[in-house]
Amino acid sequence: TSSLTAAGLSCRRYVAGGQCKSTAKLEGKVVIITGANTGIGKETARDLARRGKVIVACRDIAKAEAAASEIRAETGNQQVIVKKLDLADTKSIREFAEKFLAEEKELHILINNAGVMLCPYSKTADGFEMHLGVNHLGHFLLTFLLLERLKQSAPARIVNVSSLAHHGGRIRFHDLHGEKSYNRGLAYCHSKLANVLFTRELARRLQGKSQRTAESNALHPGSVHSELVRHSFVMMWLWKIFSFFLKTPWEGAQTSVYCAVAEELDSVSGQYFSDCQPAYVSPRGRDDETAKKLWSVSCELLGIQWD
Repeated sequence: TSSLTAAGLSCRRYVAGGQCKSTAKLEGKVVIITGANTGIGKETARDLARRGKVIVACRDIAKAEAAASEIRAETGNQQVIVKKLDLADTKSIREFAEKFLAEEKELHILINNAGVMLCPYSKTADGFEMHLGVNHLGHFLLTFLLLERLKQSAPARIVNVSSLAHHGGRIRFHDLHGEKSYNRGLAYCHSKLANVLFTRELARRLQGKSQRTAESNALHPGSVHSELVRHSFVMMWLWKIFSFFLKTPWEGAQTSVYCAVAEELDSVSGQYFSDCQPAYVSPRGRDDETAKKLWSVSCELLGIQWD
């Protein structure tokens, strides 16, 4: 039995993956984390609240307040602030950004963490397919609205939570909103590929400036035991059975924290990480032409000009 226990422990350690070792403090710095009221977003907020000021940007205010007060009590940091943000509604995104810019003079880290997965077919308030609308377009618009403040606060970081699922994605420009054919598993994969391409193109655009102002990196948090699969009864059932082989939300948050604070990433941009180290990106995720096209189509859909 002891060898079984040892095997179990080493298997568990393998599943747990990399840990962020950085002790970097974020005194006087401001972090925004979307979807930080549950799962890895909440654990990311908990970690960063031990380092600096955290703004928890969520759709469900009651749930967010409960998470924030738990984090305040645990970390002793009163600077954990809840703000309303619904990524499925561009009006809400604009209101959030407007209020934030009026209240905060600086923004050092933006973590685009919120996400939906395996939703039955539905559309956002603006008529975008839900996965693409929330996971990609919502964060694209939010980053656009906050980018000047990030640049003014340089050095700054933009962290996009993508997924290994990007390997199964493709950008279907002929049917972006899944009106011709829709598969909720693939829709999630497509949106996660969009995260990788956005990260890459944003890094390219930021790099072209005379001085580096902000770094943009993406990551795969691992297969995490979280509420993300709530739309699928089968996945919830599988998640329960295989929970031993899934990361806890704390373990899943490690790479997000790493991308946000690790000193060795000071001039690293446009990369993709997993388990706190660089990871393999699918060929589609390295396609610069698709990245550029997705950028301009996203701007068109959102009615913005982002050069």
